[in-house]
Amino acid sequence: MENKNTYIFKSERLGFREWTEKDEGPFAAMNANENVMEYFPRTLSKAESDNFVTKIKSRFKEFEYGLYAVDELNTNEFIGFIGFAYPSFDLGISRLIEIGWRIREDKWNQGFATEGAKACLQFGFDQLNFKDIYSFTSKVNTKSERVMQKIGMNKVKEFEHPKIESGSHLKTHVLYKIGNL
Repeated sequence: MENKNTYIFKSERLGFREWTEKDEGPFAAMNANENVMEYFPRTLSKAESDNFVTKIKSRFKEFEYGLYAVDELNTNEFIGFIGFAYPSFDLGISRLIEIGWRIREDKWNQGFATEGAKACLQFGFDQLNFKDIYSFTSKVNTKSERVMQKIGMNKVKEFEHPKIESGSHLKTHVLYKIGNL
C-alpha cells in the first residue's frame, strides 16, 4: 500500500504530519481510553477530542509546528501525536516550549514514544532553531518520565500543577529540560 501522506519529517518507523479529518475518530477513541488517559484528570468526550484537534490545527497555522499526527510507516496507521506545544499555565519560564506525546495503547512498549520524541527534538533544534525544550508529567507517570530520561532530558524540578485539584494524586509534576547541543 503506497503512503499518500505528506510527512514534514520522519524517523525510522514513524512519519510526522499535520492533522486531517480522518485522524479525529481514532484520536477520540484514544482520548476515551482510560488507560491512555490514566495520568490526566479524566477521559475526553468525542466533542472535547474534536475541539482539541481544532486547537492543534490552529496552532499549526499560527506557529507552523505543533503536536504532529504520527503514523507508523509500515502500516500507514495513525498511532497518536508527538510534538510541541506551549503550556496553558505559567511555569515561570518565558516561551517555554514543551514536547509531549500520546500513543495508542496497542502501540505501547514498542519504543515509538522514545523514537518519535528523539526525532522531534532533532527537528526542533535543527529546523525550528529552538534553544531549550521542556517536558512535564505527573510524578506518578514514571513511563513518560522514563521517556524523558531516554531522550537525554534532565530533571529541573518538581512542581504543583495549578490546573489539577488539590489532593489529587496527579497534582505533583516533574519538569525536564534539554538544550540544543
